[in-house]
Amino acid sequence: MALTLPKAAEPLLSGFSIAFTRPTFQRAMLLLVGFVLTQGRRTITRTLWTTRTLWKGCGHFSDYHRVLCRARWSLWPLGKVLSGLVLELVPQDQPVVCGVDDTATQHRGEHVYGKGRHRDACRSTRTFKAWVWGHRWVVLAINVKFAFAPRPWALPVLVALYRSKQTNEQEKRRHKPAIALARPLIAKLMRWFPQRRFILLGDGGYASHGLAAFCHRHRRHLTLVSLLHPRACLYQPPPPLRKGQMGRRRIRGAKMPHPEDVVAATATRTRAKVSWYGGKDRRVELVSQTAHWYKATEGLVPIRWVFVHDVQGTHEDRYFYCTDPTKTARQIIQLYTARWSIEVTFQEVRQHLGFASPRNRKDKSVLRTGACLLCLFSVVCLIFGKMAHAKPSLTKPPQCQWYVKTHLTFTDVLASVRRQFWKETVFSEALPHGDLEKLPTKLLDILLDQLAPAA
Repeated sequence: MALTLPKAAEPLLSGFSIAFTRPTFQRAMLLLVGFVLTQGRRTITRTLWTTRTLWKGCGHFSDYHRVLCRARWSLWPLGKVLSGLVLELVPQDQPVVCGVDDTATQHRGEHVYGKGRHRDACRSTRTFKAWVWGHRWVVLAINVKFAFAPRPWALPVLVALYRSKQTNEQEKRRHKPAIALARPLIAKLMRWFPQRRFILLGDGGYASHGLAAFCHRHRRHLTLVSLLHPRACLYQPPPPLRKGQMGRRRIRGAKMPHPEDVVAATATRTRAKVSWYGGKDRRVELVSQTAHWYKATEGLVPIRWVFVHDVQGTHEDRYFYCTDPTKTARQIIQLYTARWSIEVTFQEVRQHLGFASPRNRKDKSVLRTGACLLCLFSVVCLIFGKMAHAKPSLTKPPQCQWYVKTHLTFTDVLASVRRQFWKETVFSEALPHGDLEKLPTKLLDILLDQLAPAA
């Protein structure tokens, strides 16, 4: 590569070259370096201003704008390479836990592609709905357990943009809700890695019978864990066909009580200590049962549903279900609480990677910029993982007299990666004669400490 990259990042980023031509790949890598180093809005102009010592003399500035809006490359090969890199961190003998969720970002402007009115989950409550004009992104992330973090981190790998009915009608495309966009994302992941087994985690917006039936059809490779309605229609399995019986076999068996009625009739509940949000343990009361979830035209789906009551009373009662009835109630709860990692990822990419700040208007630039900024979170974590493997001292959280950190956060990870890019990319390109090495070590550390922080 013509651009000098850190030793930990170069072998990782070189795998993305399969989706680009050589000139476009060089410009894309410079934009990636700029996205990592830039603070605030991740616009192309601001990014080029941050890396102005690198791109000057390497083409016109408009060439870098065309990388997102006109250059011919696809996001799918990048998603496949990124998914493979992330799956290397998950042992082969363990299932891959994937979280799926959507997030809305505000985007002003009258002629912005894919713009619509969406519910803002951060500001909305049960009695009040807050709306935001902008884009709605459906994200599939893989949970990875790092040695320096107490909880798993959700690394985005595949992203889809939800389009309104009006936009789909203009483009003569069949309208798909957000839950229908999540299905091809997980299908792609299963097709690329047929030897792996996946567990899909979704909140109430992805608790549909259609998605459960899809996971049941692919039960050898896929399991769904989500929320269940207290009045769900549950049935027993259909009885076997009797000898000499005429006609077709029954579709479903006898109707079972609703989960809400079963919980009300249960006198004694099972008490257990389960892993909860944030990696903490919590004592709960459980009621669990196996049944078959039925919906007309879609058939029966065998599930295990679980009722959870927090003994401490700080969390409301919830009903969960899993399309694998062999899972225990404790396993189902621990899997669902791991879904919260994707919510933390959304907050980090908004706050530190400028996910909600781009000002693209055209279709290609909107689709590419949003997906790249979300997946940049995964790229930064992977680079830091390589750096920490070569230098274990990086996994120690920074300490100061007035604030004690027990573990690393994404701000520390991003600061470490920025430090390496400043030192091994920007300064090495701007000062080819090694003048930076002549600076005193303390002065160099102070300079990098001022440039590297994420906020």
